[in-house]
Amino acid sequence: MNTVAVVTGGTRGIGEAISLALRDAGFTVAATYHGNVEKAEEFKARTGIHVYKWDVANPDECAEGIARVEAELGPVAVLVNNAGITRDTMFHKMGWDQWRDVMSTNLDSMFAMTRPVIEGMRERGHGRIINISSINGQKGQMGQANYSAAKAGVIGFTKAIAQENARKGITANVICPGYINTDMVAAMPEKVLESIIATIPVGRLGHPEEIGGLTAYLASEAAGFMTGAVLTINGAQYIANG
Repeated sequence: MNTVAVVTGGTRGIGEAISLALRDAGFTVAATYHGNVEKAEEFKARTGIHVYKWDVANPDECAEGIARVEAELGPVAVLVNNAGITRDTMFHKMGWDQWRDVMSTNLDSMFAMTRPVIEGMRERGHGRIINISSINGQKGQMGQANYSAAKAGVIGFTKAIAQENARKGITANVICPGYINTDMVAAMPEKVLESIIATIPVGRLGHPEEIGGLTAYLASEAAGFMTGAVLTINGAQYIANG
């Protein structure tokens, strides 16, 4: 079985934990990044994981990037669409650029990244697509109309491609993390962070490694019968129906 895994936004935060978990599970990992070259090179030196720079919102860059990964490492067996951004503000103050930037990176990237790998997966009769949504794509969040809409769209996209590709040996699943202890969350004002934790029944933030472990399971052969699933990992902060 081919063991090349691509993780978008794979050098920092949740993406870093996913890259490490897949590496430890035996995959050859290609972690993509867009902005911070210094951080990406430090990550590569520390972990031995391959890094590639491109913009997941740009379909031409994605196609070129996937072609380069496959030429250097081999056919992509696992795709983790993790990269995402926020441009938070109340909707009545939101500008088109704030809406469009988030939609491009968080939702259009589903097409831009998945389209270059899906035909190869279908031809080989095997593949794993794992998309990272959010608790706020399930329940909505004040000040995040753009982000919530994009992350909800990720769920619909995943359910559709799960049905289309199931008979070709390809699974597609969604992980919806709650509040995870990353640098971005840790940078919140202490009182804000305390108020968030107070709404989480388990009484703490999630660990990035917990998302990584779930991703590694979904990428494994043991998860071959799980497809079209929406998996919440939020400490019971929000429990979706069904």
